[in-house]
Amino acid sequence: MRKIKKWLITSGLLGVVITLSGCVRRLDDGSPDPNGLIYRFLVNPLGSFLTYMADNWGLGFGWAIIVLTVIIRCILMPLMINQSRKSMFQSEKMQYLKPQIEIAQANMKKATTQEEQMQAQKEMQEVYRANNLSMLGGIGCLPLLIQMPIFSALFFTARFTPGIESATFFGMNLGQRSIALVIVAGLAYVAQSFISMIGVPADQKKQMRSMMIISPMMIVFVSISSPAGVTLYWVVGGLIGCIQTFITNVLMKPRIKKQIAKEMEENPPKTVVTERKDVTPETETKQKKTAQPTDKNRNRNAGKQQQHKN
Repeated sequence: MRKIKKWLITSGLLGVVITLSGCVRRLDDGSPDPNGLIYRFLVNPLGSFLTYMADNWGLGFGWAIIVLTVIIRCILMPLMINQSRKSMFQSEKMQYLKPQIEIAQANMKKATTQEEQMQAQKEMQEVYRANNLSMLGGIGCLPLLIQMPIFSALFFTARFTPGIESATFFGMNLGQRSIALVIVAGLAYVAQSFISMIGVPADQKKQMRSMMIISPMMIVFVSISSPAGVTLYWVVGGLIGCIQTFITNVLMKPRIKKQIAKEMEENPPKTVVTERKDVTPETETKQKKTAQPTDKNRNRNAGKQQQHKN
């Protein structure tokens, strides 16, 4: 189960990079196709609004990217926090079911026959079902389906909106790579990873350590090959992510723990599995029992024949 969750998280991070490059259809030169669906309904309107803020509000493209990213992320934040809340509820309940889950996992490892394996799998599923938990750990597809096209549109807006390639922000050319912004982006996502570890049990921290390294490295990898306008988008997104993670892990999580503790006190977890059950078919058991007396009779007959010969 832990391997499944780890695989889902890792594939999700990889999916971010793939989605950011694949949601918007590109032409042969790498620029977005203006006839693409995401471009027409998201990239083009966001680009127009970005240009409007830069020109009419006197912000310039640097501050316009920051303002646009903050607006979009704040709109999506309730959805993302709600998803994190569901995942936390699931994780906290899992702590109370850990003894049963460990027994079911041990049964699956000890299973030697197909019947025992099927029985152990049913036990694991029943533990989750009886206690109203999802085996996917509260991971929902709908929030991701909503967020990814928008993040993809922001990515391409910051990269291909006309005028950004020649604009500057605090002396940095937004059309060229900025190592300083790459470092800030990496640090922002490192900080987010550390905040996400607050209040996490020691056994789960070991599983999350690899993700603490992978996430910032992927951001640095994408940023170092992108112009500063895109990296600025990653920086702002990382800082907002720190705020969001602080809200969920520092402010919400203690309340959720108390709520789950009270709920478990009033309605204790339903015990589904306590020990490994013998699910060997009855026919096999009968055959073994009938075979034992036969073997004994054979030994007795052999002994009598030996005495007779003597």
